[in-house]
Amino acid sequence: MSIDNFRLVIITGMSGAGKSQVMRAMEDLGYFCVDNLPPMLIPKFAELCIQSGGKVAKIALVVDIRGGEFFDDLLQVLEGMEKQGLLYEILFLEASDATLIRRYKETRRRHPMAPHGRISEGISRERERLEHIRGRATHIIDTSGLATATLRGKITALFAEEHEHDRMTVTVVSFGFKYGIPMDGDMVLDVRFLPNPFYVESLRRKSGQEALVGDYIWKWPVTQQFMEKLSGLIDFLIPHYIKEGKSQLIIAIGCTGGLHRSVFVAEKMFGYLKGKGFKVNVEHRDIKHNVIE
Repeated sequence: MSIDNFRLVIITGMSGAGKSQVMRAMEDLGYFCVDNLPPMLIPKFAELCIQSGGKVAKIALVVDIRGGEFFDDLLQVLEGMEKQGLLYEILFLEASDATLIRRYKETRRRHPMAPHGRISEGISRERERLEHIRGRATHIIDTSGLATATLRGKITALFAEEHEHDRMTVTVVSFGFKYGIPMDGDMVLDVRFLPNPFYVESLRRKSGQEALVGDYIWKWPVTQQFMEKLSGLIDFLIPHYIKEGKSQLIIAIGCTGGLHRSVFVAEKMFGYLKGKGFKVNVEHRDIKHNVIE
């Protein structure tokens, strides 16, 4: 892998400013993340990743004052990396004193710079110690008052390299209500109002994947109207889910037994989303039962 295709992000900043949340967001974006790596090990670790043949092309490393004396080596390490032509980005997270104090009070944690003293004193010492590295930051995010979803959105905007559609995987699942609603469904749709092939003797034992069943369900105006409205709803919702940093969306579509209508609608939705360029999968949870609705 060329060094030009390698992306290294160093995450640092104030304790309590949200580095753990950022690291989880980076993992969702496909970054290989390491927490609390001693600065002197960064060049060697980056070299190993570059030599991985493209298996590890994006890494995010959290480096902060928890490293103690090792943290003081960071500036020297960065200067050495620059001489080697190894590009990096620094994401610096900060927050107001009041915000940091509140977060420490809520979690009942000790500040690493004042383990036996006042939190405010530790924050002051940490700000002074981080002043130089903050000045070298590529990106600075103040997390004061930021909701987790908003912070994830900012991270996605800064570090997602894929096309917008590639940021989220959609799974469409058909199911039968008689077997229970999928526990992991983000959206659950009930299509039991559609005309039921169960009442057509020649279709009763066939699934919604078969053309005869699909033709029967699709011929009714209510089905076509429903699919038009559902497509519009999905078109509206997905960009907002992506904006909020959601990496996976599960759309569960249910009918009575999960053999006819839900299977047909799930296949239709799968084809629609695939045609839009989304990463999409389709699963038919209950078709294996070969149930009769």
